[in-house]
Amino acid sequence: MAAKLTQETPYKTITVTELRPDFGAEVSGVSFDNTSDEQLQELLAVLAKYGFCVMRSTTLTDETHVTFSRLFGDLDDTRRFQSHFGAKPRMPYFELFDAGNFDAAGNIVPADSPRAHANRGNTLFHADSSFNPRRSSFSLLRAVAIPPRETGGNTEFADNRRAFDELPEDTKEKLLKSELVGAHCLAQSRKLGSPEFFKGIYPSLAPMSKHKIVQTHEPSGRKTLYVGAHLHHIEGEGVDEKSSGELVEYLRRHIGQEKYVVSVAWENPGDLIIWDNRAVVHRAGRWEGEGKYARDLRRTTVHDDGSEAWGLNPVGTPMPTLESWQKRPTA
Repeated sequence: MAAKLTQETPYKTITVTELRPDFGAEVSGVSFDNTSDEQLQELLAVLAKYGFCVMRSTTLTDETHVTFSRLFGDLDDTRRFQSHFGAKPRMPYFELFDAGNFDAAGNIVPADSPRAHANRGNTLFHADSSFNPRRSSFSLLRAVAIPPRETGGNTEFADNRRAFDELPEDTKEKLLKSELVGAHCLAQSRKLGSPEFFKGIYPSLAPMSKHKIVQTHEPSGRKTLYVGAHLHHIEGEGVDEKSSGELVEYLRRHIGQEKYVVSVAWENPGDLIIWDNRAVVHRAGRWEGEGKYARDLRRTTVHDDGSEAWGLNPVGTPMPTLESWQKRPTA
């Protein structure tokens, strides 16, 4: 992790410590049980500038995690995901996404289980829910149990705004002029994460949600790239299947460069990370002991309410379910 720098901006209700001058911050002093409007606005200002923030050793419970998250907007829920890969509900609230390695009975899932293979898609840089017709704004991920520090398992963030700023000028001009559109689906990241296990899955047949490749991040006013592992292909004038594939791969490699990445270690149960999916991508760092040690992370995901929330998808389009993976080519 980069050296920390004290943020000099005089926030009144919180203390902010930079991880990098314009990307990532640790925040302390948040009153989770009684967050004032002033404090919420300061948190939003931190997220607008830094993209993500880390809060250590909070006392959040499942209930207060959900309640606090609602301050940021309407929450997505898990019910449409609970019939695939044995994903019976383990969480006490539908708003909590299970990002851990337990089954419904509380047992650690084997490293070769279907669920473990599905989770490998999370080790690729992605924006949560870009496969939804209505994208997400914030994600709030909380640690309940973490494996030994030496096994790894950091969560890593990449700065899509800086990545856009530093594109070659001809590429940037092409993206801006063409207003290219990305088609996203969950099956794409799952197949990329474990291609042999998912060799019978055909992402091209799954429902696609479409969002512009280059967007304006409204809270900061900066341009950003909206790409990641859920991105299946790119559409637009002058883009064919071959050039789409090349551009998708180029942008994935570009945003994943080390200079754009900050790696955050989970230090204690209760640690919370909030990030803005409209400005950053993230991935689960690989770790040893996947089927041995408990790793219990729980996430809430906030529906975006900005002007580009629905992208190029009709407002009210139903959210996709995991059953959409099951389509197969016809003879």
